[in-house]
Amino acid sequence: MGTYKLIALDMDGTLLNEDKKISAENQAAIREASAQGKVVIMSTGRGAISAMPFIKELGLSTPLVVVNGSEVWASPDTLLKRTLVPIETIRNLHQLAVEHDCWWWAYSVAGVFNRESEGLDMDQHEWLKFGYFTDNAEKLQRIRDVVSSWGTLEITNSHPSNLEMNPLGISKATGVETVCQLLGIAMSEVIAMGDSENDIAMIREAGLGVAMGNAQEEVKRIADITTVTNNEHAVAQVIRTYLLA
Repeated sequence: MGTYKLIALDMDGTLLNEDKKISAENQAAIREASAQGKVVIMSTGRGAISAMPFIKELGLSTPLVVVNGSEVWASPDTLLKRTLVPIETIRNLHQLAVEHDCWWWAYSVAGVFNRESEGLDMDQHEWLKFGYFTDNAEKLQRIRDVVSSWGTLEITNSHPSNLEMNPLGISKATGVETVCQLLGIAMSEVIAMGDSENDIAMIREAGLGVAMGNAQEEVKRIADITTVTNNEHAVAQVIRTYLLA
């Protein structure tokens, strides 16, 4: 077992419990790790705007990976890198949602929009990620097949009933790698924790890849270890066992 220097945490389904809160146990472990000079970062599908309140709550000033790696921040107030989805691609993704009568949402630099965003002019925005949500598994698979055939996007999910599209070659793994380069840390010195398809790349490439007890099966299959669920303070358990050991 190596000496780990950084832990990259997915937020929803991992750091956050089912009430979308950070437990006192997780919070205490993160503060302890930070106090011991370990680097704790968020690596999330959320945009910076919705991740920031949690970053502030934890008192972190470390880098962060948001929108599945489409943005990497050197600190909570300094953007390091941003990768956009071309507007034509966004229009095509949106058209697909309309054709399949599917709920969609999309992250632009300005914030999140969805099917109910009135009078949205897509051309007026810079886009980072596009997502679909439906409980109809066949519909989801059809959309996935079409987008997959284009060969221009990374396709993952953050829940079994959704799909998330990022620019080709962009993932939470590339985001964490960018942070590591910035800090002079090797990927072998990283612990990565997550529960969904959009966590697979970083879990696979980290020195220690951790699947949540509540993770999708494919995530558990590729992880080095599987821990307890997000309602059982998994982050605190992993920090105490592997990062502060």
